[in-house]
Amino acid sequence: MDLTDTDRERIATAVAQAEAKTSGEVVVVVARQVSAYPEIPLAWAAAVALIVPPLAVALGARPLALSGALGQWVVGHVAALDTVVAGAIGTYALVQAGLFALAWLVFSIPAVRRVLTPGFVKAARVRQAALAQYVATGLPAREDATGVVIFASLDDHRVEVIAEPHIDEKCGKEVWTKVVHAVVGGMMRRDPASGFVHAIEICGDVLAQHFPDDGGPNLVPDRPVEI
Repeated sequence: MDLTDTDRERIATAVAQAEAKTSGEVVVVVARQVSAYPEIPLAWAAAVALIVPPLAVALGARPLALSGALGQWVVGHVAALDTVVAGAIGTYALVQAGLFALAWLVFSIPAVRRVLTPGFVKAARVRQAALAQYVATGLPAREDATGVVIFASLDDHRVEVIAEPHIDEKCGKEVWTKVVHAVVGGMMRRDPASGFVHAIEICGDVLAQHFPDDGGPNLVPDRPVEI
């Protein structure tokens, strides 16, 4: 679900209000997806091609019978054993190749690919993307960095919160768990702006406790970054 102009304004207003009482910066980043996961269809297709044919043979399938069904000549004379074996192997290889191609096509469908992508792979890619966005803000280069990035990947259904280690020490990781739950709750209600606004308010309150406003400039735009 994409953000509307109203959503963007609500988020920007919430960020401005939160930053008015703290020297910290709150940055909201929304991504449609962080990766196309091209290796996932290949991995699943290879698994199907490697597992299904031997399983079929174990259950009683006969490559030679399939050769006949495909219109190939099946040699019955015992003297032609090499030809028989070669035909069976060739048929087996063709079946594997066909299964691989078919499975790859099916698993390349975006919705199917997302379902088959392991959670730990999604988590790693989303965190990597969130860290990259945090670096892109330029906040880590500051000695007094107190920035927090709330990163949401819509297609991956993942939320990450990135903050400096010294902020974690003072605020506690439980706070970021609440922030994640706030964003996820908004997504589940199909009201992403409310989720982000609640998350921003949580960040603003906890940052204000430990990093009160020092009258410094606003270093990062308040509107959400969409990638």
